[in-house]
Amino acid sequence: MRVSERGQITIPKRLRDRFGMNHNVEVEVVPTGEGLLIRKRSASGHPVDRVYAILDSGGDTDRYIEQIRGR
Repeated sequence: MRVSERGQITIPKRLRDRFGMNHNVEVEVVPTGEGLLIRKRSASGHPVDRVYAILDSGGDTDRYIEQIRGR
């Protein structure tokens, strides 16, 4: 691969297919000790952030667990 005059690179199709880098997938470039790491940006975020404060409804934790289990 080469870096173009405008700073662009082309990721080979076989690698895009292998790693799911389809059209309009956001990526991030992370500096490492060995160079640059290109990785897909996660849309979902950290799992803890997705459920943070889910139980902060003033209710009882045991009652909530029973509800989500369908009891």
